[in-house]
Amino acid sequence: MAFKQDKFAEVIKEFTVGTEALKEIAANFRQDLKLGLKNPDDSSLRMLKSYVGLPTGKEKGEYLALDFGGTNVRVLRIRLEGAGKYEVVKRVGKPLKVDGIYDYVGLGSKCEDMFDFLAGLIDEAVDGDHQTKFLLGHTFSFPSEQTNLDNAKLIIWTKEFATEGVEGKVVNDLLRDALKRKGVDNVEPVAVINDTVAVLLSAAYKQDDTRIGSIYATGHNTCYLEPYADKAEPPMILNLESGGFSKLAPNRYDKMLDEASEKPGEQRLEKMVSGRYMGELFSMGLAILYDDARWRYGFTSIDMSGIIADSSPDKSEVVRIVSGRVGKEPDAAECADIQKLAKVILTRSVRLVTATFVGILWQLAGEGKLGRQHIAVDGSVYEKMPGAKEGIMATLQELLGEDAAEVDTILDNGGSGLGAAIAAAMAEG
Repeated sequence: MAFKQDKFAEVIKEFTVGTEALKEIAANFRQDLKLGLKNPDDSSLRMLKSYVGLPTGKEKGEYLALDFGGTNVRVLRIRLEGAGKYEVVKRVGKPLKVDGIYDYVGLGSKCEDMFDFLAGLIDEAVDGDHQTKFLLGHTFSFPSEQTNLDNAKLIIWTKEFATEGVEGKVVNDLLRDALKRKGVDNVEPVAVINDTVAVLLSAAYKQDDTRIGSIYATGHNTCYLEPYADKAEPPMILNLESGGFSKLAPNRYDKMLDEASEKPGEQRLEKMVSGRYMGELFSMGLAILYDDARWRYGFTSIDMSGIIADSSPDKSEVVRIVSGRVGKEPDAAECADIQKLAKVILTRSVRLVTATFVGILWQLAGEGKLGRQHIAVDGSVYEKMPGAKEGIMATLQELLGEDAAEVDTILDNGGSGLGAAIAAAMAEG
């Protein structure tokens, strides 16, 4: 299994995206925004209404936040103090599944049992206080159909959830019923938001001029405050489900990955940029270089991060990671190429994500000049992948020129809980 140095330039070229191609992607993304505002069926972006705008920063009071985005669920009691300040008064968290003990998400699990478990966590978060009135905001990170801030109906479970009796139901209604069964009917669920929306609310509460929120982690999604400049509607945060953006030119590795995925033809952008798929793309590129018909080496984005970060003279971490997955120890020259492959796949991801940000920035600017902007981002790729944040800033400069000085990105990694509490405060009016 010799390393095919003669194929290296070809593989690198496949993952390289030039400036003009990026500008076209940004323009296409903005075009999909405009199409979606008229009719979501004409766009690859879902354009889901959140029924909430941005906080004023003056929100105050004590609220509950239910952060339900996966198998680990958290309930927080948060005191909002205004001017971007807040205090987490109480934090309770438990998994929805513990092997051999209980399972509220697997096949055969029941809706009532799951929501009784959630109600129990809420009861713990209020310290058994069944008298004081609490408003609860709910970050619910599953595909939902929403008709107002409080009404989110689960369309379909994702993330391997299989709990019976929840799909097609309004999740806050199920939660209210469980709270009544537990005798905790002093807690009133008043808002449901997506995790991306929660990130934007959290960041905007702390920092003015924040109108874009994004998750850049295992998955990828972005939301923004649509100003509705030419309509009578008030500004509203739209959840784009941008991982489904499809006006892109996939390379042969992207096509292979898509064909082998659970849902071929869906989530085109996400499969090209997110942490969940980066390791698979890296595996495919490496398999070509090793002339190996196997490409499922099992590399992860964490492996790629370790490879990219290795600055040691002997590239010991690259050797350790690659030999552990491939079964062959790379020499010094191969280590340099392997590291470059990991970097170019990450760089493409960063550049594509940034192009979508630019499409939104153009939409926000309209026919006017781009004003001061912060883009709030949460997620392991943005936070932990070496060079990700720097790559976003460099690509903004490349696409926006002097206007890039008006834009920066900010990390907001506590947004799911804080954003839910802020949504509850905004629901109170």
